Amino acid sequence: MRSPTSDPGKAALGRNARLGLICGLIFAGMVGAAYASVPLYRAFCNLTGFDGTVRRAEKAPDRVLDRKLTIRFDANVRELPWTFTPNQVSQELKIGDTGLAFYKVTNNGTTPLTGRASYNVIPESAGPYFQKLECFCFSDQTIAPGATVEFPVVYFVDPKFAEDFDSRGAQEVTLSYTFFPSVEKKTQAALGGNAGARL
Repeated sequence: MRSPTSDPGKAALGRNARLGLICGLIFAGMVGAAYASVPLYRAFCNLTGFDGTVRRAEKAPDRVLDRKLTIRFDANVRELPWTFTPNQVSQELKIGDTGLAFYKVTNNGTTPLTGRASYNVIPESAGPYFQKLECFCFSDQTIAPGATVEFPVVYFVDPKFAEDFDSRGAQEVTLSYTFFPSVEKKTQAALGGNAGARL
């Protein structure tokens, strides 16, 4: 007569339960990593300028080069009834000097809407060197229906741009923004929070 512990069916059931638990833990870890990857990737890009991401600076550089760059400005909108345009098509700026540009946004909708702007620069090699002292892209922007708002951008190109092998021959840099609905406001609206800002 077999003992209960030697039953092959029970042993297989125990192995299957352990395997299921391990698979469940791996799946939960992968889901957690997927959710964490987006903010971690954004933080990495903001820190390094990877993938053309513009960095935020605390102060302007202490030297200005004689070499000039043409800075071009681009504006796009996703899933918002907004008109979004740069006030200037381009500016000429010495490397290391501080520039000031303006973007204009009009809410063509019938309710207050909240958006957030993402940004990058072209060529991507300019990402680590194109930096902003002031920008509307680091926070949500709520605009009343029919209202037009102008946003300033204070920026500079770090002098190290001229020394980098990948960027030293560049003559133009394009700063591109895209406004899209704020994820935070969408979540609030779904939870019945701020009905007036529903997107």
